Amino acid sequence: MASTLSRSSTSGTQFLDPAVLGRIGNLQLLAKTVVDGFLTGLHRSPYLGFSIEFAEHRPYMPGDDIRRIDWRLFARTDRHYIKLFEADTNANFAVLLDVSASMNYGSHTLTKLDYARYLAACLTYFSSQQRDRVGLVTFDHEIVDYVPPSMKHLDTVLHKLDVADAGRPGALGPPLLKITELLKRKGILVIISDLYEDPEAVLTAIGPIRAKGHDVIVFHLMDPAEIEFPFEEASGFEDLETHEQIPVIPAKLRDEYKAVIAKHLETLKTRLTANRIDYTLLDTSKPLDLALFQYLLARERMSKAR
Repeated sequence: MASTLSRSSTSGTQFLDPAVLGRIGNLQLLAKTVVDGFLTGLHRSPYLGFSIEFAEHRPYMPGDDIRRIDWRLFARTDRHYIKLFEADTNANFAVLLDVSASMNYGSHTLTKLDYARYLAACLTYFSSQQRDRVGLVTFDHEIVDYVPPSMKHLDTVLHKLDVADAGRPGALGPPLLKITELLKRKGILVIISDLYEDPEAVLTAIGPIRAKGHDVIVFHLMDPAEIEFPFEEASGFEDLETHEQIPVIPAKLRDEYKAVIAKHLETLKTRLTANRIDYTLLDTSKPLDLALFQYLLARERMSKAR
């Protein structure tokens, strides 16, 4: 049976604004606030609709939506059971978080790493609420931290995200190849990175993960200044990975820079989607509801494909 998911223009809450999120010190509270607010907005949308295949039953638990109780089964057994659908079945879920030095950049309230940590926390919390086994890998040019997917690892993942730091040069290839060895059971893998490499190198790095049968979702984080290049005064620009400095006159390079970036982004999107890898560009000054909504859409597509 077909499945549809649409978005209301009014979904989401003020807590999805990154500037507001920065005032919340506890990652679990932050994630709960964002996810609960986002889902409330979706549920109020007249355009939201799920129509997916029935999978199995499980016993009713306090807090479950009573509308999902199978009353016919109750009439036969005198016990309450919840209908589970394909999208509800347990899965292995892991965030692969880039903590290389370039993620430290930020031209506004948050750095790319801050935004990435908030997004990773929200997605992990949401997946845990879906009873997925949740895990985390942080990496730069090698794996920094590894939390294997488990039903009991939400607190561990949130702690690792809370202390995540970016400082060393990064390279996608070696750590992602190692991840294919660590995560042997197929699952949903969310890569959060600024993809600070050539598109072909990015595809070469991610390709083996997809080839192993994992569902892969890529969130490409960019600071608004990296997209728009709003600088006015001539100055030296430093590469956060190599520390190389280049003198730049922004007015002379802006159009050329924006053209190169546009081509880079289009190539990334084209190459990744052609290989059945979900790709979303995220501006770190924008609310998180776009990322959460794109994740729901991707997860729905994957469920239908499976």
